[in-house]
Amino acid sequence: MAVRDFDVVVAGAGAAGLTAALAAAQRDCSVLLVEAHENYREACNTALSTAMIPGAGSRWQREHGIDDSPERFLADVNAKTGDQVDPVVASALTSVSAEVVEWLVDECGVELELVTDFTYPGHTAPRCHAVADRSGRTLHSQLLAALSGRSEVTFAVPMRLLDVTLDERGEVGGAVVAAPGGDPEPATSDAVILATNGFGARPDLVRRHMPEIADAIYFGGHGSTGDALEIGTRLGADTGFLDAYQGHGAVADPHGVMATWAAVMHGGVVVNERGERFGDETIGYSEYAALVLAQPGGHAWLIIDERIDGACRRFTDYQRLVEMRAIRWADDGPALERLIGPGSQIERTLAGVTTAIGGGADEFGRTFETELTPPYGAIRVTGALFHTQGGVLVSPRAGVLRDGAEVPGLFAAGGAAVGMSGHGASGYLAGNGLLAAVGLGYLAGRQSAAPV
Repeated sequence: MAVRDFDVVVAGAGAAGLTAALAAAQRDCSVLLVEAHENYREACNTALSTAMIPGAGSRWQREHGIDDSPERFLADVNAKTGDQVDPVVASALTSVSAEVVEWLVDECGVELELVTDFTYPGHTAPRCHAVADRSGRTLHSQLLAALSGRSEVTFAVPMRLLDVTLDERGEVGGAVVAAPGGDPEPATSDAVILATNGFGARPDLVRRHMPEIADAIYFGGHGSTGDALEIGTRLGADTGFLDAYQGHGAVADPHGVMATWAAVMHGGVVVNERGERFGDETIGYSEYAALVLAQPGGHAWLIIDERIDGACRRFTDYQRLVEMRAIRWADDGPALERLIGPGSQIERTLAGVTTAIGGGADEFGRTFETELTPPYGAIRVTGALFHTQGGVLVSPRAGVLRDGAEVPGLFAAGGAAVGMSGHGASGYLAGNGLLAAVGLGYLAGRQSAAPV
């Protein structure tokens, strides 16, 4: 790559980097977008997601008569995290959420719609927007399509960001990049946006910062090796919430495909090999990862019926489970008991669900509206780590902080930056990760046109 000047250098071609590049290009900035991995289309966290982006107060909510606002969304975030969240990022992202969702549709051609058939744990209003097939690959492809027509953007793959250079005033002066096996090359620029995600693919960092999930399978992009955290640390950037992560309690085992938590929200239950439930599944799929791993053998069974099966068919990941025959069907309770294993108490568990209908919360605090009826489907699942939620601290405009002040010209988005999930796994709300990607990417791209 020939050395040249750019207005903005963006590192990472997931949702965060693509959004940042689009936002900067729309402000007539010349952009160098570098991505280290040739298979980024399949292996980035965006592609592995269900494409859910919360937008509080969007026009689609208004069309459906849904009363929502950034203030209500922020209250939900605070409730889910126990008020243990970065207030700057949480306020910035909830405030910009509807704006960025509408921008993605109107200015980028992303085909989002409001998800109204169920509400994920912790959200008090339907506010998640997704592509029709609820596939992260589709969302990612549509963002790439929006970028393809932008002459302002030079897209270099594979090309890795090695470092960010600062001038004598401590302001960004450029970036150092390299192709695999190639020599480092400088690219001068007044702004650099770190969008290389978190450190979920670094077992040593995961074990250091979140040991409870260190032995789980990793279900995120293999490029999430902590590049932004390392570069930021070298530059003296502030960091925080490094123990925060998004887990998932239902990755089909051994198939390696996510079983959507929509199955739970439609009435499914999760049981261990004894056929016993071990918590309120509706508290959230993130915190359920560690609970599943704590069960005998480190796995569990997600139990559904034909009604739930029909409700989940629009999810591409669920369709893959069907195609892979990962859902095993049993005609009745005794057959389901034999499927799960000798000594299973599954019939007693299902009877408990039926008893709880209309009778208030059960022993775990969960309420049920509809019983599970035969035939029953069973999916063997395990807990997984999806992505980290801590990173460099940023300002309301996504500027990287050092000693509490912005590093002029340096920005971070997505998993590279601190998220809005508090500590651990329990603060994660569905869509937090993608909102941190597109929301901070949008803010960073726009602000990088005129860095402080």
